Amino acid sequence: MPRNRAAVRALSRRNVALQKAAVLIASHNRRERTLASLDTLFRQHSVADLAVDVFLVDDGCTDGTGEAIRSRFPSVHVLRGNGSLYWNGAMRLAFAVAMHMRFDAYILLNDDMILYKDALERLVSLARQRLEAGSPALVVGSARSPRTGQQSYGGLIRRARGMKVQLQMLATHPSQALGCETMHGNFVLIPAEIAAVLGNLDEHFQHQFADLDYGLRASQSGFEVVVIPGYAGDCSDNSEEGTWRDTNLGLAGRLRHLVSPKGVPIKEWALFTRRHFGWRWLASTPSPYVKTLLSSALSARPARRPGAARPPGQGSYDA
Repeated sequence: MPRNRAAVRALSRRNVALQKAAVLIASHNRRERTLASLDTLFRQHSVADLAVDVFLVDDGCTDGTGEAIRSRFPSVHVLRGNGSLYWNGAMRLAFAVAMHMRFDAYILLNDDMILYKDALERLVSLARQRLEAGSPALVVGSARSPRTGQQSYGGLIRRARGMKVQLQMLATHPSQALGCETMHGNFVLIPAEIAAVLGNLDEHFQHQFADLDYGLRASQSGFEVVVIPGYAGDCSDNSEEGTWRDTNLGLAGRLRHLVSPKGVPIKEWALFTRRHFGWRWLASTPSPYVKTLLSSALSARPARRPGAARPPGQGSYDA
């Protein structure tokens, strides 16, 4: 528990029912995906004594996302962005508006997350259990890739690998809630008690790292981060094609993507590693840039002969 545990426990007792929740969504030109995700949200099993408001940021969409949402889901609060907020800026806007209106919980939801019908019920149930125990926690719903059937997003733990640190995804358990250190922000419940301590997502991040940073800051403040049993829904993991990981791009193209807001911006990545990787930040910080240079050099070589060893893959989130 945090240092001010008495205040948090008092808040938890007052909020034990968790009666009002705000769902926060960011969207940019993904009209059909966003509508499909909202459709699964509004088709959730009824959760006893829970009222839900939805705050969606239309960040300069040119594909009619905002208009379609207002038509199909008129109860959604559609907030307008300037088109350059990226994920974190849009989520910060929705979070700030919702916090001003004072909810018992704030739920981060990716606009391409297709929720199973009992996902919200299971998320809120575990959050209420933790509140009743006087130990509010971030509650995480894991996602499954509809293409591979494998886990795509969820809770993560830090793993020291020699001089570096990796964030390794925690395999969801079918029947047990599991503790972790942080999470992807695809489907996460933040109780008001934790929001009161941590505030909004960190403004220093544009697109990447803000959800990971929030979970790690919660852990460092003494709060638990807990993953619900099973999967909460389907969400495809991001393709490497056309990103800094795409070895088919030339080095200049890869470096351009690498330092962009959707890649691994140097200042943001250095801030994240310094804040959360201890002394190993010194080796972790240059890692994505060195890997990009080396992999581009290797991909420019002639193809390996059949049977030759392949370079090791990258299965963890260490950029």
